[in-house]
Amino acid sequence: MEMPVVSRVYLTASVLTTAACALDLVSPFNLYFNLSLVRQGQVWRLFTNFMYFGSFSLDFLFHMYFLVRYCRLLEEGTFRGRTADFIFMILFGATMITCIAPFIRPSIPFLGSSLTFMMVYVWGRRNEHVRLTFLNLFPFTAPYLPWVLLTFSMVLGNPATIDIIGIIVGHTFYFLEFVFPVVAEARGWPVRRLLHTPTVLHYLCGTYHEEAPGAVRVDFAPARANAAAPPPPVAAAGGQHPHED
Repeated sequence: MEMPVVSRVYLTASVLTTAACALDLVSPFNLYFNLSLVRQGQVWRLFTNFMYFGSFSLDFLFHMYFLVRYCRLLEEGTFRGRTADFIFMILFGATMITCIAPFIRPSIPFLGSSLTFMMVYVWGRRNEHVRLTFLNLFPFTAPYLPWVLLTFSMVLGNPATIDIIGIIVGHTFYFLEFVFPVVAEARGWPVRRLLHTPTVLHYLCGTYHEEAPGAVRVDFAPARANAAAPPPPVAAAGGQHPHED
């Protein structure tokens, strides 16, 4: 099955960035997030730090698995036919993570892992009835997947900061996009939606359409694709979530 366009572009950019670093065409020191250097005009760091997941290794493969799997599941499920909204979700997550990163000590040079974890969180909340297993031993439902991965990562001695940032950002997006509109509609609040995909994204993606004033888009049902073909046990990913050193 062909990979959807946004997931394919992100995967391709990540692999090419890693390959360029492995061939010494580009140095990771020119890619990592540094707010001081961004202020000096190196604005590309705002984007490239989300594309580098370390050198080619088993850890890199784990990163790619989580990136491809949950990015693809969201794009084919919850955001099927809504490419502009999916791109907006990624931009929202990347922007919020970038705003949080300067306040974290020690600093996090590459933020792609947090963005991936955000996607895992959103997918889990949108597929609450999907059942998973950890190492084929512990069954649980999809909303607990981020917490299972976080706990296991901490047991292995990895820092929890990267995953926690992803959880915070993922929960913020989930609440603003899927919970707040329902609450606002039920209580008759004048503001029904706080997140709006820019019209220019809809035009670029060919998904622009007129909506009635005050219309609320509500979709709490799990995606058909995900419900019909639930993902394999977490153990298929190697049983752990990758982290930057």
